[in-house]
Amino acid sequence: MPVPQWTITDFTFRESWWKNRGILMLNICLILPLLSSTLNGFDSSMINNLQILPGWQEYFHNPHGMKLGLINCAHDIGILSGTPFSPYVSDLLGRRATMFIGAVIMLVGALTQATSTTMQVFIGARVLIGLGMAFSINAAPLLISELSYPTHRGKMTSLYNSMWYSGSIISAWICLGSYDETGTSPLSWRAPSFVQAVIPVIQMVLIWFIPESPRFLMARGLESQAARVLAQCHANGGDERNPLVAFEMAQIRHALNLEREFVSGKSYLRCFSTPGNRQRMFTVIWIAVFSQWSGNGLVSYYISTVLDGVGINQTKTKAAINGGLQIFNLASALVGMMMVDKLGRRKIFLISNIGMLIAFSMWTVTTALFSQHVQHLACTLVQANDQVRAATVPLIFLYFFFYDIAYTAILVLYTLEILPYNIRAKGFAIMNITIYSTNAFNSLVNPVALDSIGWKYYLFYCGWLVLELLFVMVYIVETRARTLEETAALFDGFKVRRGIMEQTGETTMTLATMQPYPRLQDNLEAVEIASSASRSYFESRSEEFAVAFAR
Repeated sequence: MPVPQWTITDFTFRESWWKNRGILMLNICLILPLLSSTLNGFDSSMINNLQILPGWQEYFHNPHGMKLGLINCAHDIGILSGTPFSPYVSDLLGRRATMFIGAVIMLVGALTQATSTTMQVFIGARVLIGLGMAFSINAAPLLISELSYPTHRGKMTSLYNSMWYSGSIISAWICLGSYDETGTSPLSWRAPSFVQAVIPVIQMVLIWFIPESPRFLMARGLESQAARVLAQCHANGGDERNPLVAFEMAQIRHALNLEREFVSGKSYLRCFSTPGNRQRMFTVIWIAVFSQWSGNGLVSYYISTVLDGVGINQTKTKAAINGGLQIFNLASALVGMMMVDKLGRRKIFLISNIGMLIAFSMWTVTTALFSQHVQHLACTLVQANDQVRAATVPLIFLYFFFYDIAYTAILVLYTLEILPYNIRAKGFAIMNITIYSTNAFNSLVNPVALDSIGWKYYLFYCGWLVLELLFVMVYIVETRARTLEETAALFDGFKVRRGIMEQTGETTMTLATMQPYPRLQDNLEAVEIASSASRSYFESRSEEFAVAFAR
């Protein structure tokens, strides 16, 4: 009879998670790093929302074209300036300290932005906010991914990027409310900037009250602290002898030992030092590019211009559409989050790319029709405009539904899952550098292209979406139902057997079906089983790791 295959799911809490005090308190603590994504969404949408306000336009003399592009990409310039250094800080000082540093810098930037009197100071404040954001958005998702309860990691990490839209919603509706209250006064754009300073203050005050990443603590040799964190957060009652804690400790310990043995160095070159790492980074870089070059940047940063393109010119109408779209985006991202463990990562990426291609193509057609009516059908223009507007706005919403379920909900999740600990912070930094580099390019090129060639610029994105779909079909592999350590091994030349479901659909014999210990959580003998199960898994594959890393 074969020896049962022990996996982490055999040791997890089986009842409702809120009945486990450790998990409940952990999920409450994780709200704090989730706020980093909210703040990122608030700030990233700020200029898009301010463009709608007449008070901002008048104060800064109606910036457009390349000047508007510079204002938009100032935030990205700040992020690109800080991102190369953020993983070193994350790995040296820890995830919490890095978030604190980012919050301090962002607070200074937000207050400077709110009190700026010239365009130069305003742009400088945007750069400063981006610099602080670089540290915050590197450390926060790492902390969430590495600290989350094993069966919650997929949803919690997906929720992180989805929370971007919560900030975007707050920004959109605060700008609209500010416009209603103050009209064209400079306070209409200063007030949202002051609101932006609230989240950094909250993070600065509370960050030291939440646990540090156990993987960071283990990597720094602080095993007793790591065990204490895992016991407090993953075990009901804080028992360090809990089988789940023993399993996680053993798995993290042996994974880190193997990484130290076969890979050396701390530079970014480590991310490309082995075939497995090169494959990881190839995938990470391209999905990061796709997250910005799928046509979403047209609406995310230039919704005013896009709506002008189909004849929607009223300030309040634009603001209402933008605010409604942000709420819809958040709901769509949450749908993706809920499906991530049911459908798997690969299926969601495929559904997303197919849906985006269809919706964006139809959106391109309606925008082209409006342009043609403007030029050639003046006699029926009013009726044609109404029809085009009635079609275009729903298509924008449909497009973003398909975009959000993958490139908002699981972009960060998938990236962190396929990266092993030794390159996780740096690999994630490379993803952020890629995102904000392509976004900065978009910020500069999109307004110029929209002014110059109008709807024909949409054709580029139609072709690009076809290439994205082909990439996803070939290179995206499934990572569902694995621990971080097991998922990372997928790219190093062998497949990790799982206790939940094989890719072929064949179930394996696990403790969940055999149940040799009916009351596993209370059985101290299971502690040794958990530790030895993880240890034997890694030790039995040490030669395979050696071969994979040496190739």
